Amino acid sequence: MTTTLLPARRKDQPRDARLADRRSRQDHPSWFLWPALAMLVIFFFTPTIYNFVYAFTDWSSFKSEIGFVGFDNFVKLLQNGSLLSDLRVTLVYAILVAIFQNLFGLGLALVLERDTRINRFARAAFFVPVIMSALAVGYVFQAILKPDGVLNNFLTTLTGGEVSIPWLGSTTWTIVVVAIIHAWKWMGLSMLIYLAGLKTINEEVIEAAQLDGAGYWRIFKAVRWPLLAPAVTFNFATALLGSMNGFDIVQATTAGGPGGSTELLNIFIFRTFGQGLFAQATAMSLVLFLVVALLAFPVIIYLRRRERVL
Repeated sequence: MTTTLLPARRKDQPRDARLADRRSRQDHPSWFLWPALAMLVIFFFTPTIYNFVYAFTDWSSFKSEIGFVGFDNFVKLLQNGSLLSDLRVTLVYAILVAIFQNLFGLGLALVLERDTRINRFARAAFFVPVIMSALAVGYVFQAILKPDGVLNNFLTTLTGGEVSIPWLGSTTWTIVVVAIIHAWKWMGLSMLIYLAGLKTINEEVIEAAQLDGAGYWRIFKAVRWPLLAPAVTFNFATALLGSMNGFDIVQATTAGGPGGSTELLNIFIFRTFGQGLFAQATAMSLVLFLVVALLAFPVIIYLRRRERVL
Protein backbone atom coordinates (compact mmCIF):
# COMPACT_ATOMS: atom_id res chain seq x y z
CA MET A 1 0.00 0.00 0.00
CA THR A 2 2.81 2.36 0.78
CA THR A 3 4.40 1.83 -2.61
CA THR A 4 1.21 2.89 -4.37
CA LEU A 5 0.69 6.01 -2.28
CA LEU A 6 4.16 7.56 -2.65
CA PRO A 7 4.07 8.06 -6.45
CA ALA A 8 0.59 9.55 -6.18
CA ARG A 9 1.88 12.14 -3.71
CA ARG A 10 4.75 13.06 -6.03
CA LYS A 11 2.36 13.57 -8.92
CA ASP A 12 0.08 15.78 -6.81
CA GLN A 13 2.89 18.02 -5.52
CA PRO A 14 3.29 20.27 -8.63
CA ARG A 15 -0.49 20.72 -8.88
CA ASP A 16 -0.72 21.60 -5.16
CA ALA A 17 2.11 24.09 -5.56
CA ARG A 18 0.34 25.77 -8.47
CA LEU A 19 -2.88 25.97 -6.47
CA ALA A 20 -0.99 27.47 -3.52
CA ASP A 21 0.62 30.09 -5.78
CA ARG A 22 -2.77 30.90 -7.29
CA ARG A 23 -4.33 31.33 -3.85
CA SER A 24 -1.44 33.57 -2.74
CA ARG A 25 -1.92 35.75 -5.80
CA GLN A 26 -5.61 35.99 -5.02
CA ASP A 27 -4.85 36.91 -1.40
CA HIS A 28 -2.44 39.63 -2.57
CA PRO A 29 -3.92 41.12 -5.75
CA SER A 30 -1.63 43.18 -7.92
CA TRP A 31 -3.90 46.22 -7.86
CA PHE A 32 -2.63 46.92 -4.34
CA LEU A 33 0.53 48.18 -6.08
CA TRP A 34 -1.24 50.83 -8.13
CA PRO A 35 -1.52 53.56 -5.42
CA ALA A 36 2.18 53.29 -4.58
CA LEU A 37 3.10 53.20 -8.26
CA ALA A 38 0.98 56.29 -8.93
CA MET A 39 2.70 58.19 -6.11
CA LEU A 40 6.09 57.13 -7.45
CA VAL A 41 5.25 58.28 -10.98
CA ILE A 42 3.78 61.62 -9.86
CA PHE A 43 6.37 62.62 -7.28
CA PHE A 44 9.55 60.98 -8.61
CA PHE A 45 9.56 59.95 -12.26
CA THR A 46 7.67 62.99 -13.59
CA PRO A 47 9.84 65.61 -11.80
CA THR A 48 12.96 63.70 -12.87
CA ILE A 49 11.90 63.80 -16.51
CA TYR A 50 11.06 67.51 -16.28
CA ASN A 51 14.44 68.05 -14.64
CA PHE A 52 16.13 66.72 -17.76
CA VAL A 53 13.93 68.84 -20.02
CA TYR A 54 14.08 72.21 -18.25
CA ALA A 55 17.87 72.03 -17.87
CA PHE A 56 18.12 72.78 -21.61
CA THR A 57 15.74 75.79 -21.58
CA ASP A 58 15.85 79.45 -20.49
CA TRP A 59 13.18 79.02 -17.82
CA SER A 60 13.29 81.88 -15.28
CA SER A 61 11.09 84.23 -13.31
CA PHE A 62 12.07 87.15 -15.58
CA LYS A 63 10.16 85.98 -18.65
CA SER A 64 6.85 84.27 -19.30
CA GLU A 65 7.91 82.14 -22.26
CA ILE A 66 10.24 79.16 -22.13
CA GLY A 67 12.63 78.54 -25.01
CA PHE A 68 15.13 75.82 -25.84
CA VAL A 69 18.77 76.95 -25.43
CA GLY A 70 20.66 73.65 -25.63
CA PHE A 71 23.80 73.44 -23.49
CA ASP A 72 24.03 77.19 -22.77
CA ASN A 73 23.18 76.74 -19.08
CA PHE A 74 25.97 74.21 -18.60
CA VAL A 75 28.47 76.41 -20.45
CA LYS A 76 27.58 79.37 -18.22
CA LEU A 77 27.95 77.28 -15.10
CA LEU A 78 31.40 76.05 -16.16
CA GLN A 79 32.49 79.58 -17.02
CA ASN A 80 31.23 80.87 -13.69
CA GLY A 81 33.57 78.65 -11.69
CA SER A 82 31.19 78.28 -8.74
CA LEU A 83 29.91 74.93 -9.98
CA LEU A 84 33.32 73.23 -9.88
CA SER A 85 34.20 74.85 -6.55
CA ASP A 86 30.94 73.74 -4.92
CA LEU A 87 31.28 70.29 -6.45
CA ARG A 88 34.74 69.96 -4.87
CA VAL A 89 33.35 71.07 -1.49
CA THR A 90 30.52 68.56 -1.83
CA LEU A 91 32.93 65.69 -2.55
CA VAL A 92 35.16 66.61 0.40
CA TYR A 93 32.12 66.87 2.66
CA ALA A 94 30.76 63.50 1.52
CA ILE A 95 34.09 61.73 2.08
CA LEU A 96 34.46 63.24 5.56
CA VAL A 97 30.91 62.27 6.51
CA ALA A 98 31.41 58.70 5.28
CA ILE A 99 34.62 58.33 7.31
CA PHE A 100 33.30 59.88 10.53
CA GLN A 101 29.92 58.17 10.39
CA ASN A 102 31.46 54.74 9.95
CA LEU A 103 34.06 55.30 12.65
CA PHE A 104 31.44 56.50 15.14
CA GLY A 105 28.98 53.74 14.21
CA LEU A 106 31.55 50.94 14.37
CA GLY A 107 32.94 52.22 17.66
CA LEU A 108 29.48 52.33 19.22
CA ALA A 109 28.66 48.86 17.89
CA LEU A 110 31.79 47.38 19.46
CA VAL A 111 31.20 49.13 22.79
CA LEU A 112 27.49 48.26 22.96
CA GLU A 113 27.76 44.77 21.51
CA ARG A 114 26.83 42.91 24.68
CA ASP A 115 23.10 42.49 25.13
CA THR A 116 22.70 44.09 28.57
CA ARG A 117 20.01 46.41 29.88
CA ILE A 118 22.34 49.42 29.92
CA ASN A 119 23.53 48.72 26.38
CA ARG A 120 19.96 48.40 25.10
CA PHE A 121 19.12 51.77 26.61
CA ALA A 122 22.30 53.30 25.16
CA ARG A 123 21.50 51.93 21.68
CA ALA A 124 18.06 53.54 21.79
CA ALA A 125 19.58 56.82 23.01
CA PHE A 126 22.16 56.94 20.21
CA PHE A 127 19.46 56.17 17.65
CA VAL A 128 17.32 59.17 18.70
CA PRO A 129 19.25 61.69 16.51
CA VAL A 130 18.47 59.56 13.43
CA ILE A 131 14.74 60.25 13.78
CA MET A 132 15.22 63.91 14.66
CA SER A 133 14.76 66.69 12.12
CA ALA A 134 18.05 67.52 10.41
CA LEU A 135 17.23 71.23 10.48
CA ALA A 136 16.57 71.03 14.23
CA VAL A 137 19.93 69.31 14.74
CA GLY A 138 21.67 71.99 12.68
CA TYR A 139 20.10 74.89 14.59
CA VAL A 140 20.87 73.29 17.96
CA PHE A 141 24.54 72.85 17.06
CA GLN A 142 24.68 76.37 15.67
CA ALA A 143 23.55 77.66 19.07
CA ILE A 144 26.08 75.42 20.83
CA LEU A 145 29.07 76.31 18.64
CA LYS A 146 28.69 80.08 18.21
CA PRO A 147 31.33 82.24 20.00
CA ASP A 148 29.03 82.98 22.96
CA GLY A 149 27.42 79.55 22.84
CA VAL A 150 27.17 76.71 25.31
CA LEU A 151 30.45 75.01 24.38
CA ASN A 152 32.61 78.11 24.83
CA ASN A 153 30.81 78.96 28.08
CA PHE A 154 31.50 75.44 29.34
CA LEU A 155 35.18 75.69 28.36
CA THR A 156 35.40 79.11 30.05
CA THR A 157 34.04 77.63 33.27
CA LEU A 158 36.33 74.61 32.98
CA THR A 159 39.55 76.50 32.27
CA GLY A 160 38.88 79.67 34.25
CA GLY A 161 39.84 81.86 31.27
CA GLU A 162 37.80 83.51 28.55
CA VAL A 163 37.20 81.11 25.64
CA SER A 164 35.57 82.41 22.47
CA ILE A 165 36.57 79.98 19.72
CA PRO A 166 34.70 80.57 16.43
CA TRP A 167 33.94 76.90 15.79
CA LEU A 168 31.98 77.73 12.64
CA GLY A 169 34.14 80.64 11.53
CA SER A 170 37.17 78.94 9.98
CA THR A 171 37.42 78.59 6.22
CA THR A 172 39.57 75.49 6.72
CA TRP A 173 38.07 73.53 9.60
CA THR A 174 34.39 74.45 9.52
CA ILE A 175 33.63 71.83 6.89
CA VAL A 176 35.15 69.21 9.21
CA VAL A 177 32.98 70.41 12.10
CA VAL A 178 29.82 70.32 9.98
CA ALA A 179 30.72 66.85 8.66
CA ILE A 180 31.08 65.64 12.27
CA ILE A 181 27.63 67.04 13.06
CA HIS A 182 26.18 65.20 10.06
CA ALA A 183 27.95 61.99 11.07
CA TRP A 184 26.72 62.39 14.67
CA LYS A 185 23.13 62.56 13.48
CA TRP A 186 23.34 59.37 11.41
CA MET A 187 25.83 57.30 13.43
CA GLY A 188 22.96 55.48 15.18
CA LEU A 189 21.90 53.92 11.88
CA SER A 190 25.44 52.78 11.12
CA MET A 191 25.66 51.42 14.66
CA LEU A 192 22.60 49.21 14.13
CA ILE A 193 23.93 47.88 10.81
CA TYR A 194 27.29 47.02 12.39
CA LEU A 195 25.55 45.43 15.38
CA ALA A 196 23.54 43.25 13.01
CA GLY A 197 26.76 42.28 11.23
CA LEU A 198 28.49 41.42 14.50
CA LYS A 199 25.57 39.22 15.56
CA THR A 200 25.88 37.14 12.38
CA ILE A 201 29.50 36.16 13.09
CA ASN A 202 29.74 32.55 14.23
CA GLU A 203 30.99 32.34 17.79
CA GLU A 204 32.86 29.12 17.01
CA VAL A 205 35.19 31.05 14.69
CA ILE A 206 36.01 33.52 17.45
CA GLU A 207 36.49 30.73 20.00
CA ALA A 208 38.88 28.98 17.63
CA ALA A 209 40.91 32.18 17.28
CA GLN A 210 40.98 32.57 21.07
CA LEU A 211 42.24 29.00 21.46
CA ASP A 212 45.04 29.87 19.05
CA GLY A 213 46.08 32.66 21.41
CA ALA A 214 44.75 35.65 19.48
CA GLY A 215 43.84 38.73 21.51
CA TYR A 216 40.85 41.06 21.11
CA TRP A 217 42.36 43.37 18.49
CA ARG A 218 43.97 40.49 16.60
CA ILE A 219 40.61 38.73 16.40
CA PHE A 220 38.93 41.94 15.28
CA LYS A 221 41.51 42.59 12.55
CA ALA A 222 41.83 39.04 11.23
CA VAL A 223 38.34 37.61 11.83
CA ARG A 224 35.60 40.07 12.66
CA TRP A 225 36.55 42.96 10.35
CA PRO A 226 36.66 40.78 7.18
CA LEU A 227 33.30 39.24 8.12
CA LEU A 228 31.82 42.74 8.50
CA ALA A 229 32.46 43.51 4.83
CA PRO A 230 28.74 43.53 3.83
CA ALA A 231 27.93 45.95 6.66
CA VAL A 232 30.86 48.17 5.65
CA THR A 233 29.64 48.18 2.05
CA PHE A 234 26.13 49.25 3.02
CA ASN A 235 27.18 51.87 5.57
CA PHE A 236 29.93 53.46 3.52
CA ALA A 237 27.89 53.58 0.30
CA THR A 238 24.79 55.03 1.97
CA ALA A 239 26.79 57.58 3.97
CA LEU A 240 28.83 58.72 0.96
CA LEU A 241 25.97 58.95 -1.52
CA GLY A 242 23.51 60.33 1.03
CA SER A 243 25.82 63.16 2.07
CA MET A 244 26.35 64.07 -1.58
CA ASN A 245 22.74 65.28 -1.41
CA GLY A 246 23.33 67.08 1.89
CA PHE A 247 21.65 70.41 2.47
CA ASP A 248 19.69 70.89 5.68
CA ILE A 249 22.39 70.54 8.35
CA VAL A 250 24.87 72.76 6.49
CA GLN A 251 22.18 75.31 5.68
CA ALA A 252 21.12 75.50 9.33
CA THR A 253 24.65 75.77 10.75
CA THR A 254 26.65 77.85 8.27
CA ALA A 255 24.40 78.54 5.23
CA GLY A 256 27.45 77.79 3.10
CA GLY A 257 29.86 80.09 4.89
CA PRO A 258 32.34 81.28 5.89
CA GLY A 259 33.51 82.48 2.49
CA GLY A 260 31.76 79.65 0.67
CA SER A 261 33.97 77.02 2.34
CA THR A 262 30.93 74.87 3.20
CA GLU A 263 28.75 75.76 0.22
CA LEU A 264 27.48 72.43 -0.99
CA LEU A 265 26.06 72.07 -4.46
CA ASN A 266 22.52 71.82 -3.09
CA ILE A 267 22.95 75.15 -1.28
CA PHE A 268 24.15 76.71 -4.55
CA ILE A 269 21.11 75.25 -6.30
CA PHE A 270 18.80 76.58 -3.58
CA ARG A 271 20.27 80.08 -3.81
CA THR A 272 20.18 80.10 -7.63
CA PHE A 273 16.57 78.96 -7.66
CA GLY A 274 15.72 81.69 -5.15
CA GLN A 275 17.19 84.25 -7.53
CA GLY A 276 14.67 83.21 -10.19
CA LEU A 277 17.18 81.41 -12.42
CA PHE A 278 15.15 78.24 -12.56
CA ALA A 279 16.79 76.70 -15.64
CA GLN A 280 20.32 77.14 -14.27
CA ALA A 281 19.27 75.65 -10.92
CA THR A 282 17.73 72.71 -12.77
CA ALA A 283 20.92 72.26 -14.79
CA MET A 284 22.95 72.18 -11.57
CA SER A 285 20.61 69.59 -10.05
CA LEU A 286 21.06 67.50 -13.20
CA VAL A 287 24.83 67.76 -12.81
CA LEU A 288 24.54 66.62 -9.18
CA PHE A 289 22.33 63.71 -10.24
CA LEU A 290 24.88 62.60 -12.83
CA VAL A 291 27.81 62.98 -10.40
CA VAL A 292 26.05 60.88 -7.76
CA ALA A 293 25.18 58.24 -10.34
CA LEU A 294 28.74 58.14 -11.71
CA LEU A 295 30.15 57.95 -8.17
CA ALA A 296 27.71 55.29 -6.98
CA PHE A 297 28.59 52.55 -9.45
CA PRO A 298 32.41 52.53 -8.96
CA VAL A 299 32.06 52.73 -5.17
CA ILE A 300 29.56 49.88 -4.97
CA ILE A 301 31.51 47.74 -7.45
CA TYR A 302 34.75 48.27 -5.50
CA LEU A 303 33.12 47.45 -2.15
CA ARG A 304 31.42 44.36 -3.57
CA ARG A 305 34.73 43.19 -5.01
CA ARG A 306 36.30 43.79 -1.59
CA GLU A 307 33.64 41.54 -0.02
CA ARG A 308 34.54 38.69 -2.39
CA VAL A 309 38.25 39.09 -1.70
CA LEU A 310 37.78 39.08 2.06
